[in-house]
Amino acid sequence: MLNKYARAFFTRVLTPFAAFLIRRGVSPDAVTLIGTAGVMAGALVFFPRGEFFWGTIVITLFVFSDLVDGNMARQLGRSSRWGAFLDSTLDRVADSAIFGGLALWYAGSGDDNILCAVSIFCLASGQVVSYTKARGEAIGLPVAVNGLVERAERLVITLVAAGLAGLHKFGVPGIDILLPVALWIVAVGSLVTLIQRVVTVRRESAEADAAAGAAQGSEATS
Repeated sequence: MLNKYARAFFTRVLTPFAAFLIRRGVSPDAVTLIGTAGVMAGALVFFPRGEFFWGTIVITLFVFSDLVDGNMARQLGRSSRWGAFLDSTLDRVADSAIFGGLALWYAGSGDDNILCAVSIFCLASGQVVSYTKARGEAIGLPVAVNGLVERAERLVITLVAAGLAGLHKFGVPGIDILLPVALWIVAVGSLVTLIQRVVTVRRESAEADAAAGAAQGSEATS
């Protein structure tokens, strides 16, 4: 849902900024690298110390690079396999840093082994969800399903909850409960999405194998 509607909105909003960077001679790949570095810094510097509000602010400032670099590539007419590969790979790095930073907090000062494990599960399941689609497409299947919780939903749910939970340090009582709730939602949603994609790939592969067998049978009888 967020990929369908929010991405289109923010792409329009960020188009002038992308055009400005192009005029300044900045490349899409540079934006991708800088954006990933900024997200990693926000997640791995602030989150392990429990500074969720400021960490979320820093991450949010850089996370939109995922839209800006693609916008720049389209304006330049330079969309390439390398750019798509780099963007997708660094997206996984950024996601790992976010959930890794949360896991470090709960493993340390946050002192909650269960939420540490949930954070690690969110990290791992997010990678596997992305892999299932990429692997399915690599073997020639359409993988015609998005699933309940994709990357955009994982990031929005987690970062909004983390940012609001960070207000606890500013004296807002009880709001820190939002982050554990969000992590459980992301964990369960990611598991559901993984199952949806696996089931879809199984169905599509069976249909493709059946079609291939029918085609071979038709050729043998002709």
